[in-house]
Amino acid sequence: MPFDICLPPDAIALADDTGFVAPYFRAMRHAVAAASAASAASAPSADHAAHRLTISGRGALPCVFPFTDFAAAAIACATLGVAGLATGAGGDFGLDERAATPDVNVDRRLASFWFLTSLRPQGWTSPPQWDPIAGDYRAADGWIRLHTNAAHHRAAALAVLGVDPDRHALTRAVAMWQADALEAAIVGAGGCAAAMRTLAQWDAHPQGGAVAAEPLLQWETFDAGAAGIRDGGANWRPVPARPLSGIRVLDLTRILAGPSATRFLAGFGAQVLRVDPPEWDEPGTVPEVVLGKRCAQLDLKRAEGRAVLEALLRGADIVVHGYRTDALEHLGLGAAWRRERNPALIDISLNAYGWQGPWQARRGFDSLVQMSSGIADAGMRAANADRPVPLPGQGIDYATGYLMAAAAVQALALRQTRGVGATVRASLARTARLLVAHRTGNPAPAPLAPETGADLAPRIEDTSWGPVRRVATPMSIAGTPVEWALPAMALGTATARWP
Repeated sequence: MPFDICLPPDAIALADDTGFVAPYFRAMRHAVAAASAASAASAPSADHAAHRLTISGRGALPCVFPFTDFAAAAIACATLGVAGLATGAGGDFGLDERAATPDVNVDRRLASFWFLTSLRPQGWTSPPQWDPIAGDYRAADGWIRLHTNAAHHRAAALAVLGVDPDRHALTRAVAMWQADALEAAIVGAGGCAAAMRTLAQWDAHPQGGAVAAEPLLQWETFDAGAAGIRDGGANWRPVPARPLSGIRVLDLTRILAGPSATRFLAGFGAQVLRVDPPEWDEPGTVPEVVLGKRCAQLDLKRAEGRAVLEALLRGADIVVHGYRTDALEHLGLGAAWRRERNPALIDISLNAYGWQGPWQARRGFDSLVQMSSGIADAGMRAANADRPVPLPGQGIDYATGYLMAAAAVQALALRQTRGVGATVRASLARTARLLVAHRTGNPAPAPLAPETGADLAPRIEDTSWGPVRRVATPMSIAGTPVEWALPAMALGTATARWP
């Protein structure tokens, strides 16, 4: 029988009577299991015990879409992958093929909190997540969102509008533009913006149609060959208590989706090395997502920096990156180079607006995708509001991150048991489409009970910014604790090398 992670969704016993977790979960598991079909996986034997997945907790965040169910399903999808890895059914990892599959639980209430923020500073205040001029502005014919957290994106928006960084001046300037025209002008200048569209308008848009035609995860598998596995990798075996111990993950991502994926992997023992350019910082989000990681900096504009990154790629098991489509190609580190130098490298990437269509290379973020895809408009209409109403948090980012983590673990299992390498692509826009697939249409669910001190993990995390506590982890695997060995540390505090 195949390795346990390759079990299809119908081999998983899901216990949830609270909402829409099941349809979201099935769609996510089918996307992850697509690689098994491509690798000629056989069906599990009839006498093999199914994984038991339970969704505990009550309540939901208020939203026109089943946000809390979506969060629980994404976390469950990734956690079940690790549970299969920890079991190692099939004997390929030298573990007991008859071992019972461990129970997995996801707490929907804690999952909701983690899809907002897990961080609770103790005696200090987190920096704001948004630049002072970022946000939604009313144009002459609708709404547009300006994303100005990065200095160069901020400069591009201000240059197009011809104003100083003042919200009142921006409000007056934006009101003189048609939303689509301003979006195009800012994007053309190297900035980030999104006009608000309805769900129907996005479906009719060329990029919306391109996204609809894409799978939730795009898989490409190939023969990695025994010689392709890095030194010692062929002998790697998962340890049930720390299933990803010994696995090297190179994190080349920013903001939330990619860093959330690698944070999850670190929680189960992976060695995660994040690499950023020297000038980069995300003060509002870095403390949230660098938990369990070492963080280094490299200047890839210099030959020395590229040489170090080449060495890191050669020694990695998994690379997760969110660069624009051709960015690594321009550095001489494109897909063909990566596969030639490290045939067994598991290559996980994401972009904002999908991998086909006229916007495939467009810069974007969760909040912009919500505007483009009709989510913010649907929220406004449901609330009978007079301005965009986004999701309660950046759930498109987080859900995509957990999907990427699930894909990475699936690909690792395929590599170790069948000598199969994998390239996987995800996009925020495609994940958003899955969320939209299920509108509630039902009476509002009961709200989440207010957070209390009992919801926080007891550990005090000594970060670069001060002590913090985290919300307790929403996922659990029987016999496999979730533990991050390293506290959140500032960017550039580690050396760019593998331990």
